[in-house]
Amino acid sequence: MSKSAKIKLDLLRQACYINGEWLNDTNKGQIEVYNPFDGNLVGRVPDLPTEQVHQAVAYAEQAQKSWQALTAQQRGDYLQKWADLIDKNKEQLATIMTLEQGKAIIESRQEIDYANSFIRWFAEEGKRIYGDTIPTLNKDLRYTVLKQPIGVCAAITPWNFPAAMITRKVAPALAAGCTMLVRPASQTPFTALAMAELAHQAGIPKGVLQVVTGSAKIIGNIFSSHPSIRKLSFTGSTEVGRELMAQSATTLKKLSLELGGNAPFIVFDDADLHKATEGLIVAKFRNAGQTCVCANRIYVQRSVKAEFLKIFQEKLLALKVGNGLNEDIQIGPLVNQSALQKVKNLLKDALDKGATLHCGGDNIDDSLCFQPTLISDVNHKMAMHEEEIFGPIAAVYDFDTEQQAIAMANDSIYGLAAYFYTQDLGRSWRVAESLEYGMVGQNTGLVSNAVAPFGGIKQSGFGREGSKYGIEEYIVTKYWCINVATEH
Repeated sequence: MSKSAKIKLDLLRQACYINGEWLNDTNKGQIEVYNPFDGNLVGRVPDLPTEQVHQAVAYAEQAQKSWQALTAQQRGDYLQKWADLIDKNKEQLATIMTLEQGKAIIESRQEIDYANSFIRWFAEEGKRIYGDTIPTLNKDLRYTVLKQPIGVCAAITPWNFPAAMITRKVAPALAAGCTMLVRPASQTPFTALAMAELAHQAGIPKGVLQVVTGSAKIIGNIFSSHPSIRKLSFTGSTEVGRELMAQSATTLKKLSLELGGNAPFIVFDDADLHKATEGLIVAKFRNAGQTCVCANRIYVQRSVKAEFLKIFQEKLLALKVGNGLNEDIQIGPLVNQSALQKVKNLLKDALDKGATLHCGGDNIDDSLCFQPTLISDVNHKMAMHEEEIFGPIAAVYDFDTEQQAIAMANDSIYGLAAYFYTQDLGRSWRVAESLEYGMVGQNTGLVSNAVAPFGGIKQSGFGREGSKYGIEEYIVTKYWCINVATEH
């Protein structure tokens, strides 16, 4: 058992963080949060009514001007203090995350570090928002470009990465001089609220960062239609992303949408199969397969398929599944019963249509823990070809030629992440340039970090998080034309 399971959880806040205060009106509705492994109640958070969400927006407006007026150095200092407190409370944050989300404690610790890397990166990147001086076309005029914060921002974050999906949005917004409202997923609000408590302890002024909980529909409608909110960032399904985009049209809101994925993972015949299978475990089974960049369609060149399956199956059988709080566990439970049922339905559909089961295939002891599962002989007629599995099932397809692999990989409405393994330099360039995805990993199963741009194309959305490109999402470009002529 992890020592983290026994530590005091004084950061677990059962209240919303609004205008620098903790709000929990027990006369209003409550949302209950349960541990996906054992079903125990973790706690309750407010189901905020419309008027309180509107009030939070008003507080963000009030805080915007004074926060924007600070220097980039001053805002960066606040972010660094926040990051220091996150490092200090890493074990408690990781425990809260595992309790409400289920992922293995080792992954929760890694996510806290990953989340914090965005805060530290943007604390510095805020100092590098440069404008321009443009060569003049008229001797009496001067042309200057200013970069300024867009204003009040809002974020809607998912349950699968309850810390990192927040800091990837909040850190660049705050660094740029924007205030931010966050609506975390109802399944995993406590990580967000714990992060807000540490932001409070860091002295970030009231109204600059607020966390509101409640109905996704109510809060989503307010965030997408409120005229004072200039920017909305959403991570979630393509279906919801489309709705938010339509709702945001009335106010022409700037959007960042990180939506669904259907990632291909291509293994060519010249690949190092041991490294490819190791990379695939990271790309497929991290967070029990519940990530938007998970390898959903695994394409293996026919000549190495048998050897690949043998090596991969041996690695899968060694993975341990169970209570995420246990130190030796590598894969925790799925997030809820509907997630489990979806995985079961997709697997049954594939097997009914001719797929071959090599290992796994069921949940463990009637729990939400699903065995690492390997199937082959998958084809485009199966539901999992078009739909994200979002679970620990590795689905292997065959291909013969490079051109065929690229065509199969691009045969999707999604374009978030893609992976391929090869040691051929010419092939590297051809495949990387041909894959219709916002992110491509070669000979690695993990591409995301704070210094590189994260985001997709096609119906996986638009906008970028992380890197110098991530902070551009929270600024506006102002052109200043100055007549310097003097009268005599």
